[in-house]
Amino acid sequence: MTKAFDAVLMLAFGGPYSTEDIYPFLRVVTQGRRIPTERIEEVAHHYMAIGGKSPINEITLKQAKALELRLKDYGYELPVYVGMRNWYPFISETITEMSKRGIKRALGIIMSPFQCDASWNQYQRSVKEALDKGNINIEVEYLPPVFDHPLFVESCAEKVYERFLELPPEELTNTPLLFTAHSIPIRMAEESPYTEQFKTLASSIARKLKHQIWMIAYQSRSGNPMDPWLEPDICDVIRELAKQGVKYTVVQPIGFLCDHVEVLYDIGIEAKEVAEESGVRLLRANTVNDDPKFIHALAESVHSYITEPQTR
Repeated sequence: MTKAFDAVLMLAFGGPYSTEDIYPFLRVVTQGRRIPTERIEEVAHHYMAIGGKSPINEITLKQAKALELRLKDYGYELPVYVGMRNWYPFISETITEMSKRGIKRALGIIMSPFQCDASWNQYQRSVKEALDKGNINIEVEYLPPVFDHPLFVESCAEKVYERFLELPPEELTNTPLLFTAHSIPIRMAEESPYTEQFKTLASSIARKLKHQIWMIAYQSRSGNPMDPWLEPDICDVIRELAKQGVKYTVVQPIGFLCDHVEVLYDIGIEAKEVAEESGVRLLRANTVNDDPKFIHALAESVHSYITEPQTR
């Protein structure tokens, strides 16, 4: 038994294309939420510090194009559309375009490795809202996350290994490998497999590398400071490692499937500065972006979903 789809819909967060987009983008992101003005200004500064834009749009489009090409190897002529939840091309715009092109059944790919309301369910709600508001009849099913796919694990491990090569050989076995994911409210975490999926991926990468010293940490906390969120924070972990005499650490933000502000600023600048102030050299391992093995993992997962839906 197989399922027929006539398109793939890749869903991502979105980000500003230019400095002029930063504040309008942040207004969309914070709409309906009581976010202090100073927090918005802080995030705007983060975008300015990484060049005044986010690479997420460009990278997601590259991922979509690469997936479309890779799917041809499996015999699928499926167009891969991109819809962003918080910026252009908005999910609603993409769905309207798909409808105009006669798309009736789409397989949605949410570009997050772990599932929770913020990283997963909100995207599904955005799609449903766009379909309902536009009175559009497109059936959308969703690919499960690929956090446990061997090729995805391998792609992540290779990015870490690239940084291992930059370490003094005598320091490698004693260097902590830190995996990070976006912190979320504890209440949200308790209602989802987010933390379990995060730990599964982290342990799989460490096992692939045969690296003994590793741990998980969280980053990019936001929201009400009085609400409990997942811990420990990456910066607190780095400070604690420094107290233990650690000289080097490799950090990989595996909760993100491409580079954007949480990767480039929160790890590449903020956490790195904390490390330097603490006497630790931080090496950031790359995200998978459009790495061929990651794209292969997506394509293989799509093929499996289409040909073996009874196992999903």
